[in-house]
This record gives sequence, C-alpha cells and structure tokens, in this order.
Amino acid sequence: MPDRALSTPLEDSFERYLQDKGKGRGGDGGNYRRNAARELERFAEWTAGDRGNDDWTGIVPDDVDREPNFDDLDERVFREYARHLGGDRGLKQNTVQTYYRYISAWCGWCVNEGYLEAHYAQRASAMAPLPEDDGRKPGDQQAWTSEQRHALTRHVDERARDAVEAYTTLSQDTDPLDKQRARYAALKAARDRALVFVLAYTAVRVGELLRDPNDPRRRGVRWEDLSLDDGSMDVYRKKQQWDAASLPDPVISPLRSYRQLMDPPTERWPVFPTFDQRTLAGLVREELAERGERPEAITERREEYARDLLLALDGDIRPPSITTDGARSILQRLSKEGEVDIVHPKHDYLAPHGGRRGMGEVLVRAFGYTVAARYLDNSEEMVRERYSHIEAGELGDVATEALDEVDHLGK
Repeated sequence: MPDRALSTPLEDSFERYLQDKGKGRGGDGGNYRRNAARELERFAEWTAGDRGNDDWTGIVPDDVDREPNFDDLDERVFREYARHLGGDRGLKQNTVQTYYRYISAWCGWCVNEGYLEAHYAQRASAMAPLPEDDGRKPGDQQAWTSEQRHALTRHVDERARDAVEAYTTLSQDTDPLDKQRARYAALKAARDRALVFVLAYTAVRVGELLRDPNDPRRRGVRWEDLSLDDGSMDVYRKKQQWDAASLPDPVISPLRSYRQLMDPPTERWPVFPTFDQRTLAGLVREELAERGERPEAITERREEYARDLLLALDGDIRPPSITTDGARSILQRLSKEGEVDIVHPKHDYLAPHGGRRGMGEVLVRAFGYTVAARYLDNSEEMVRERYSHIEAGELGDVATEALDEVDHLGK
C-alpha cells in the first residue's frame, strides 16, 4: 500500500465517504449520511484523545505531534473503540451495535478505496467487546392500540368540527381580521385532523408523507399526489421509488373537507404545509420582493391578513411541508390535549411510527402476514419478524386448546 494512503489523516476521507453514501444530487442528503457523519465525528474525536476517560490520549503515539492517520489503525484500535462504546455511557446494547456499524461500514469503504489493507473493524478480536444485540430496534416498539387510536382520532375530529363550525357560522358583519383568525384556526385544526387520520389508518411511513430536510427528494405529499376518488396517494417509498399507497375510507372525509376549506391555489401545494409563523413570514417577504413589491407595500399587504398563511393562499406563495420532526411536535401536543392514556418506556405521546405499527397489528390479526406485508410495503419475512409476537400468541392459544383437549380425553 502506498505510504501516501497510510499517512492520510482519517478525517480527509470522511467527505468522500459521506458523498458516496448520501442521497440526492451530490450525495448531500439522507438520514444515513447525517447519522454516519455524527458517528465519524465522534470516532475522530476519540482517536485524537478528546473522548474517553481521563487516561485516554488517543491512538497517535505520545511522542508524535500530528493528526490520527490510517497508519495508526489496526484491529486493536477498533477493539478499544468497541470497548469505549460499550463502556459506562449508558447506551443500550443495540445502540452500541448500531454506532459501531457506522464505523465498520466506513472501514470497509476505506479498504475498497485503498486507504487500508484490511477490514480491521470486522475482525473477531475487534468486535469481541461489543455487547450482544438483543434484536430490538431502539424506540421502534410503540404501536397505537385501538383505544389510543380512537381516543386521538376522536379528539382531533371534535376539535376540527368545532373550529370549522365556529368559522362557518360567523355573522356577515364580523370584522374581517376576526373572520380570518377563525379561518386560520379551522385550517389548522383540519390539517391536524387529516394528518392524524392518515398516520393512524394508512400505515404510510412519516418520512414518505412529509418533508425530510436531509433528503431533497422527500418534499412532502402534494395535492397532485392524492386521488380521493380512487382512494390512493403517490408517495416516495423507502425503496427509493414512487408507489401508490391506499387511502382507506376513514381518511377520505377528513382529507376532502380539509381540501375544501383550504382551497389550494394549485395542485402543487403541500397537503400538510407548515404553519410556523417565522417560516411563513420570511417566505412571504422574500416571494413578494422577488415579484417586485417594495418593502413598504409588503408590510401594508401583510397587515391586511391575520396570518401569513392566508396571504400565501391568496397570493399562491407555496409554503414547505411540515417536517417529520414537526409531525412529532404536533402529535405531542395533540396527545396531551386529548389526554390519551400512554404507557411507554420512551414515548410519552403517540409517535408517528406507532400509527404504522398499530395498523400492522390490525392487519396481521385480521388478514395474515401476506396481506399486511403488501399494505405495509414490506417483505412478508420482515413483517413476520416484526410481528412475531402475534404468531407466538396464536400458537400459545393452539397449545392451550390442545392441552384442554388432552385433559378432557384423559378424564
């Protein structure tokens, strides 16, 4: 191996690796890239002696003054890092495994690119200190129960009905700004209701439904992606391609009434736009300025509206979709307002993925693994693995019935 490769600082390889693993144009997007970048930064800090206990000085010899480079790496380094991850940081077993896999994947890439002569991170001695993987994905175990689903959907439905009625029954002599405030409140409640119903009944991944700032291809569903008459919605799937998802009957009415209330100026408007005032204010000012309006005129026009969202609707200034993090914030608020009973070790609210997992439970129990896999856009093997507790319970019932039958015959 060329000495030049061995003397290359570790961090000089990071950007190329992240570009190769990233998504979108230039490899700048994607959750994997973001998570890998975070773990590589932690690994770089550890190799330089900036992480670990007080006695840890890094992987560079004490009598050498330079950055860690590839010549410093061997299986003992990765063994020590595995021991560091599994130390007293309080990380779960599977979390340690996940963090190590990011570094291991980078190590394998470095072998292919000529930085290293061997995949040290995958050697048995390097991986020996890692804890056993318990097979669970951290934080991915919540599933909305039927009671929770009904409680949340009932709350958002009542809230939206009240807000829409308050707006539509205003007297004709109501002050224009007060009428706008009532419309805004109705729009927000209707948007929240539609979002909850979609998450509760379609089993679509929240990353397929809303905007992901780390992946430019995931800009959130638009009205042009929905066919309410056909009961379908085009989404950009996890498998990196567009596909049709089903919109079951409970979802159609909330979406239809919400669309009627919003009356989007074009089909390219997001179904679930952000209502964040700071974002909308900046967007409106920027768009109107680009259209040639002077600052004073922009200020005057904004003062005519109770909220910038209403100006955006009238002026066809398309806002961005809410983000996946935004959806979590909305569900936190709604779960608390609806006083939904939640007992979960990690989430004190109904998290988005719990809606999908809850529908998976319903589908597996009602129609079996094959139908559930098609609806969930997963392989049957994966669905069987994730919902294995259902089959185990059913087999337990079979065993109980068999024992009862044997005991009956023995009498």
